[in-house]
Amino acid sequence: MIDVIRAWKDPSYRAGLSEEEKAVVPTHPAGLVDLSDEELKKASGLDTQAHTTAMKCTDTYTRFHCCP
Repeated sequence: MIDVIRAWKDPSYRAGLSEEEKAVVPTHPAGLVDLSDEELKKASGLDTQAHTTAMKCTDTYTRFHCCP
């Protein structure tokens, strides 16, 4: 008997299954999630520069201050 949930989550368990067993395991309901480095960068917001509303003001964590 194959543990389907474990086969989805555990790569070591999945690798230990025979080809016949792997063929019986249904596809994960969430589908395959495979993002390129560029897609990950875009999703994280690292592909753009941070902007502030004032030219000499910065928001450093939770302390907003303006530099002279």
